[in-house]
Amino acid sequence: MITLNKCNICPNMCNINRNNGEIGRCKSTDKVKIALYSIHNFEEPCISGKNGSGTIFFSNCNLNCVFCQNYEISQLGKGKEYSIDELANIFIEQQEKGVENINLVTPTSYVLQIIEAIKIAKKNGLTIPIIYNTNSYENVETIKLLEGYIDVYLPDLKYVDDKLAKKYSDANNYFNLATEAIKEMIKQVGEPKFDENGIIKKGVIIRHLVLPNNIENSKKVLKWIKENLSNQIYVSVMAQYFPTYKAKEIEELNRKLTKEEWEEIENYIDDLNIENGYIQELGEHEEEYVPNWDI
Repeated sequence: MITLNKCNICPNMCNINRNNGEIGRCKSTDKVKIALYSIHNFEEPCISGKNGSGTIFFSNCNLNCVFCQNYEISQLGKGKEYSIDELANIFIEQQEKGVENINLVTPTSYVLQIIEAIKIAKKNGLTIPIIYNTNSYENVETIKLLEGYIDVYLPDLKYVDDKLAKKYSDANNYFNLATEAIKEMIKQVGEPKFDENGIIKKGVIIRHLVLPNNIENSKKVLKWIKENLSNQIYVSVMAQYFPTYKAKEIEELNRKLTKEEWEEIENYIDDLNIENGYIQELGEHEEEYVPNWDI
């Protein structure tokens, strides 16, 4: 049984009583903490569409990625606490703005509260798709609780190499846990389904952020997807890395991707014949896409 009384929501298995104010690895309590909710236009085209994605950026995280672009909220805990009823109201408020979907970013720590908020919001007229946007360091048992509540899963697959996962995210057994969670997500919602405007209504899109000096890890991630999942599953390969947070002090991570690295990944995707998904263009101003958390 998944519970906050001896918190076992994620693989960290802190076993602390969050309902009693105890703090574990992710620093979350029984209250939902949110840094920002807004209309986001920089997700994949099938998510943002013309009207934008109704994004809710949750504070705190069960990983400690040294390169986190949202570290001010994930690691430093910027944000404000909300009740379950207030979260349900945020869902409705986003829908009333005409967004394409509700996009739950880094939601793992708050799964139990989110489920209750979805129940309330649906009774109050919530009808648009709900996206679960996760780092994939998940317990399968927790993902199973979300069946029927989540329409679209947007999981990262960060690493195949568990040594890298430990070094860069302080995560044990990341690859096995993440891939089992992703398989459960696919079991629940299946391959992507789109409306007449190309907006995703159901399904899974797997994201992968390419890190400098770690091209072989990215190739292994893509190879696993190709060899183990349906060609109908969408893959989103991201070039938006820039050195921030602790990565600035780590030699192999303290620069952006080179053109040569990105071309190697593009060519590898072609070689694998991955049929569906998105490949970002290598840009120059990725920092500009990080939200202002002081709004």
